[in-house]
Amino acid sequence: MGLHPLEFSECYLDSPSFREKIKAHEAELDKTNRFIKELYKDGKNLINATKQLSLAQRKFAQCLGEFQFEYIGDAKTDDEKCIDDSLQEFSAFLRNLEDQRELMMRNITETLMKPLEKFRKEQLGSAKAERKKYEKETEKYYTSLEKLLNMSAKKKEPQLQEADGTVEVMRQHFQEESLEYVCKLQEIQERKKFECVEPMLAFFQTVFTFYHQGFELAKDFDHYKRALQINIQNTRSRFEGTRSEVFELMKKIKEAPQEYRQTSPISSEGYLYVQEKRPPPFGSSWVKRYCTFVKEQKILHMVTFDPKSGGKFGETESVTLKSCVRKTTDTLDRRFCLDIEITDRPGTVLTVQAISEDDHKFWMQAMGGKEPVHYLGRTYSKERGISTLFSNFWSSSGLTRTVDAQLDEGGVNFVRNSINAIETRGINDQGLYRVVGVSSKVQKLLSLMIDEKSSDVDLAVCEEWDVKTITSALKLYLRSLPEPLMTYGLYKEFIVPAKSGSPEARVQAIHCLVHKLPEKNREVLSLVTKHLANVAAHSKQNLMTVANLGVVFGPTLMRPQEETVAAIMDLKFQNIVVEILIEQHEKIFGDAPSTSPSSAISPLAPTRQSKKQTRQSRPLAVYNPQVLDIHTVSPSSEGVSLAPDEASLGSNESVSSQSSTASASETPPEKAKGPLITTSQNSGVCTAMASWMNSTLSPSTPESSSEEPAAAAAVGGHEDKPAESVTPMKAKAVYSCEAEHDSELSFQVGAIFSNVTPSREPGWLEGELEGKRGLIPQNYVEIL
Repeated sequence: MGLHPLEFSECYLDSPSFREKIKAHEAELDKTNRFIKELYKDGKNLINATKQLSLAQRKFAQCLGEFQFEYIGDAKTDDEKCIDDSLQEFSAFLRNLEDQRELMMRNITETLMKPLEKFRKEQLGSAKAERKKYEKETEKYYTSLEKLLNMSAKKKEPQLQEADGTVEVMRQHFQEESLEYVCKLQEIQERKKFECVEPMLAFFQTVFTFYHQGFELAKDFDHYKRALQINIQNTRSRFEGTRSEVFELMKKIKEAPQEYRQTSPISSEGYLYVQEKRPPPFGSSWVKRYCTFVKEQKILHMVTFDPKSGGKFGETESVTLKSCVRKTTDTLDRRFCLDIEITDRPGTVLTVQAISEDDHKFWMQAMGGKEPVHYLGRTYSKERGISTLFSNFWSSSGLTRTVDAQLDEGGVNFVRNSINAIETRGINDQGLYRVVGVSSKVQKLLSLMIDEKSSDVDLAVCEEWDVKTITSALKLYLRSLPEPLMTYGLYKEFIVPAKSGSPEARVQAIHCLVHKLPEKNREVLSLVTKHLANVAAHSKQNLMTVANLGVVFGPTLMRPQEETVAAIMDLKFQNIVVEILIEQHEKIFGDAPSTSPSSAISPLAPTRQSKKQTRQSRPLAVYNPQVLDIHTVSPSSEGVSLAPDEASLGSNESVSSQSSTASASETPPEKAKGPLITTSQNSGVCTAMASWMNSTLSPSTPESSSEEPAAAAAVGGHEDKPAESVTPMKAKAVYSCEAEHDSELSFQVGAIFSNVTPSREPGWLEGELEGKRGLIPQNYVEIL
């Protein structure tokens, strides 16, 4: 049984059982008081712990928000951009969640902690005060009663009556206090049921609200989460392909390092030990230096650099070579040595030591060293032929390109035959195009099909060849062509839109570029991409989505001429181009484009690089399709054009394709706002400063011819030299811009800048707007 009810009538009897009932009620209130005090203490600890959790979560969110992924190359795919932004999205999600948690903590304080403490102090506190008062009145009454009862009966009647009256008053006070105390005890016992539980209900409602807010945040985040999962999966798939290509290239370089040694028609680089002679009796010492020999000027740049010392740079010295002679071991007891006579100090001979026999021959060849023919070994200056990038795709599957494939009528018929067979017999096969056939059978099939005598075999009904052999043979044929379907010449131009612009602009640009392909190439490319679109339409059965097909056919339909890690890093953009060709096949191959590739991209505001990025990754020139038509000269070619938006993307590579030059010559005269900028072969590439200087000068003025050697000398000497005189120009903003630094200008479309001059920061101009002078992104304005 619970607590006994306290009857008011028992207050007059004040029996022992009544007192026991009161004690039970008092004990219950003491227990409730201790419970609330403990609960209040734990609640405070909970709030403090939650605050610490919130601080830790916010710090974690801040760390996420401040980190930025660095990427290899000059641009990121859309998937990579989403992945980069994901940390900021996660950070924002956590901050939002912590805002809700902070609100929950404030509500808990108001709805739980304060009401409980108020009940404890006001109700339980008042009961405690009534208890003390009741005990005091009890003591006074019973003490006076004992005195009265001990009083002598011989006392006078008035004294006895007075004593009786005093005790009667005390008895009445005691009984009234007893009644009030009993009423208070029972009131608090009943009140605590809702005074304690109601705040708890409010507490849980606050907690439920917090979790509901978290659920709503997660629900809103779900769409982004699903999209990010696709981005991650696409990036992982591209990573797997890129990693295998990089490992294959590394393997080939390990097998023949000299064949892949970085060489240039302009210069040769590598480590040499240079002999430094000292006065007797100290003899001489050999210092390791990284040397760059510029062949045309015969200048040898030497930088003291020792990787063992943490990679610290030392002094730099440049000398001009007069002659180079191999030093025999008869005169010096060291191998691989050369004597270099320099013109800077007549009569002075510099002795250097190569690091190996092959390296010794390399430097002899580069410096024109005098050596008998039988010591020369193989020639190092000869160019490596056009290498086939991404060859591990075939070597890993056991396929080799030994077939002499040509893009002729027989080849086109084979493509049609293969596509018909695949769509007839295996369109729903899982892993179509990813599961490869046996190498020997693939080679045999392809050799058979390109043979004119056997080209009439219908693969759709020929059960001798399974589907995976046919798909592998089709891929092998496309990879064995002397030039990929999308040509080496247009490779750079196809990559550019994949690195910039909106999806619509990319489709427009690729639409234009496809129609620049040779007719036969475009015909076969249309056949293949239409077929791949059909394969992707059956992806629920064959599991080959557009993204998966892009990974498989990216390096098959297009690839660069040079086999480098930088080229492999562009593999992901090749996949994007192929994905666009598959998804937009009907539009791209249906009608001829109405715009040029550059104008298809130009409506989009170009990517603006920060000055920090610009210093690290200097653009060759800043391309604005509305202002200039800039061309540079590659060291290994007569003339090479800079692809649209190349500079705005911060590329460090020059565009080396014949089609770029051809497309430049087709530019209408009215669109060519600037002169053709060229440099000599000694100058390497044209810097952004030189391109600006030349673009502001008329081709017919004497300054244009005099500026060219200056630009060439600046680049050849590996340093940028500002122009001696620059005529201030006016410029008009074609895009709006928000300043990111105090040194930059903010402006809207149509703003007119005065006193515009080149800046020391490549890719930037300096100009005045509304009385303030600052930096302007060059690809955001047009010169008036």
